[in-house]
Amino acid sequence: MHFPLLPQALLRPFSPHQELAQALLPLTLDSDDGSHDVAHLHRVWKNARQISVQEGGDRRILCAAVLLHDCVAVEKNSPQRHLASRMAAEKAALTLAQLDWEAHDIAKTVHAIEAHSFSAAITPETLEAKIIQDADRLDAIGMIGVARCFYIGGRMRSALYDAADPLAQQRQYDDKRFTLDHFETKLFKLQEGFQTAAGRQMAQERTERMRRFLSELLEEM
Repeated sequence: MHFPLLPQALLRPFSPHQELAQALLPLTLDSDDGSHDVAHLHRVWKNARQISVQEGGDRRILCAAVLLHDCVAVEKNSPQRHLASRMAAEKAALTLAQLDWEAHDIAKTVHAIEAHSFSAAITPETLEAKIIQDADRLDAIGMIGVARCFYIGGRMRSALYDAADPLAQQRQYDDKRFTLDHFETKLFKLQEGFQTAAGRQMAQERTERMRRFLSELLEEM
């Protein structure tokens, strides 16, 4: 695989694996989804590194899994959404084989990619898979998570909230119609499923930020 050299500004955040990023990042740059763009990959790698400081793990495998975990783009409202991580894992296996990776390293990377997805519901069995799942879910919560939530809501043409009943006190939650409902249907619950101690601590802090955001948002309604 030969791609044009990417700007150092895109590669530097993947330090010390810029060479790996140069080889893999071009496979993920075609999506027009701003919630799964190169900035998302930068943040997930930052989260993975931070967790790895406390938990360990093979950082080369972690970096490859981060770079390739969204290499197949499937919209949130697609009936194929639950298959996205498996399709990304299949593409990753072929790509890493072309780079002459060892079979056992490919297998560990593929499993981490398969297991990262919430909708796939695959239990992570390795330390690297647990770290990648935590690192990716951290980007769905906190202030970045708030921004991504409303971005995706707009992309899916959802309303900000139900003007008659913002907190769904007299109705069922419906996060396909109302973006704010997604906080209760999913975002506030994510911290319960984190795999590592470091990830759980970070998730708790970010969930508290989201609750403060919701409180302040309600004051302005």
